[in-house]
Amino acid sequence: MEYRRTWQAGGTYFFTVNLAERCRTLLTDHIDDLRDTVRAVKQAHPFDILAWIVLPDHLHAIWTLPENDGDCATRWMLIKAGFSRRIPQGEWIRASKRRKGERGIWQRRFWEHLIVDENDLQRHMDYVHFNPVKHGYAERASAWPYSSIHRYIRQGWMPLDWSAAAGDAIPVGER
Repeated sequence: MEYRRTWQAGGTYFFTVNLAERCRTLLTDHIDDLRDTVRAVKQAHPFDILAWIVLPDHLHAIWTLPENDGDCATRWMLIKAGFSRRIPQGEWIRASKRRKGERGIWQRRFWEHLIVDENDLQRHMDYVHFNPVKHGYAERASAWPYSSIHRYIRQGWMPLDWSAAAGDAIPVGER
């Protein structure tokens, strides 16, 4: 079966990427390896990160691609492979992945959503930043260290005590 994705050059996308074993904490345990990998991929295959949240077992991101480029799949493949090469083995590996020489760290696919307008972007930005609160990792979004919310707070676009539940959205025109 061929998995089809619709890519829009220069598009803005929301992503969810999960570990294969959702009980693991590899992403936060190896946050520097993840950051270094993303930085290297971003340098070779540019994209803008509008929002990012890393939780122990999954991450969410919002990217905007260059005008002439719609290839998110290559970027995620490189991020997943680069991160996998950096961390020690120890995960359970399915036979199908083992036959292909793959690690068992990531779920094979990722979920994406093309952002269609400013309201859609706002809702997804709020979702990304509120995610550690939703999952019980922090009492407020700014208390979670692995989030792009800190950039928005430093720039004065969000208050330190921001809460999506309170309707403290980032003004869309100020991103």
